[in-house]
Amino acid sequence: MAGVSALAISACHDPTRYSDADAARLDAQRRDELLRSGAGPYGRQVFHGYRGLAELPWYELDAKGRLRCTVENLPAAIDIHAHLGIALLLAPELDLQAQTPRVKHILDCDRADPGCELDLDVYINANFTAADLSALNKGALAQLTWGSEDTATHTIPNLIDEMDSCVVGQAAILPICFGLPFGDHQTHTWRDAIEKSSHADRFITGASVHPRDSDAVAQLREHAERGARIVKLHPAMQRFFPDSPELYPIYEECGRLGLPIIFHGGRAGIEPAYAHQFTLMRHYEGAFRDFPKTQFILGHAGARDVADAIPLAKKYPDNVWLGIHGQGVSSLQQLVDEVGGDRLLFGTDWPFYHLAATQAKVLMISEGDSGLRRAILRDNALRMFSQSQAVANASSTTKSGAKSAYERIS
Repeated sequence: MAGVSALAISACHDPTRYSDADAARLDAQRRDELLRSGAGPYGRQVFHGYRGLAELPWYELDAKGRLRCTVENLPAAIDIHAHLGIALLLAPELDLQAQTPRVKHILDCDRADPGCELDLDVYINANFTAADLSALNKGALAQLTWGSEDTATHTIPNLIDEMDSCVVGQAAILPICFGLPFGDHQTHTWRDAIEKSSHADRFITGASVHPRDSDAVAQLREHAERGARIVKLHPAMQRFFPDSPELYPIYEECGRLGLPIIFHGGRAGIEPAYAHQFTLMRHYEGAFRDFPKTQFILGHAGARDVADAIPLAKKYPDNVWLGIHGQGVSSLQQLVDEVGGDRLLFGTDWPFYHLAATQAKVLMISEGDSGLRRAILRDNALRMFSQSQAVANASSTTKSGAKSAYERIS
């Protein structure tokens, strides 16, 4: 993604939007998080790789050494945040129907044996070294040019296999429109691959438009007609401020069409530094305030800016949800305590990470509380889609023959 961003981003730094104090707060968050790791309510939670999660009581390794969830009667989760393999610009087309012996995750804790040190009590990106992030950037370049062997494993059958192993019933597949001059058709490519597969009922089709496309609203209508049920917007990679008026027609149309918007929310810390200006939490409030009937999801719950995401979520309880991917287990407990378990959405950011890297934290905080577990894993997502569809029905923009999001998502 960083490699794609290097080509896609053309905006200059705006000192009125991003100050030295903002940058210093990110540095402080990184330092403080590492110091606090293991001191929270769940103690030290460090494992060797994704496979190392088999040490937890909810997992085991199967005969092929793959991680498998063993929780009985676990509600089939709805993963609100997943992707497929990326091939843009000059990269050769991927075979998204292929199956390979194992998934090579983009940030792959199982590449070596034993795996990397995986700390569940920090924001997930803190587990990866400078060498890991350098490999990520090289992989992004390959996704633009000659193609990537790792990306060739980010396919529908491989995702389905991992979903089955982790009791994930459905996954929302989220493309990103980068605004590149050519070879930038993820929405169409992934939708077509899903429709051609034998697993279409396991996926919630996503769409993306670029804010500076003059026909973005028309594209949204077309995507909705073709079955899109959620829209991904990425301020850092698409170089926009979420409260910019140029986005307002998109927000309004998504509300009318019953399409919730999932933002990349907050600074993850691995993107180019010049992209940080777009994702501060204060830049999202205009959208939440001015479009109360549009459902918004802050992906990653604000990422490393989670402390600023919590007040926003509390201020806008009717249309703001928090996707939990990436948050450490102590932060996840804080979100439950301060925002409430009924506003959190399970998401994994596959294929960046193994599905269990997020699932394990949910199982940890919901042990002994089946209602909380079911809410985070699936019921909140059903309610969020249902609320979006209710707005669309009220505005009479959904054609009578179209299935509602609630009907398609089960």
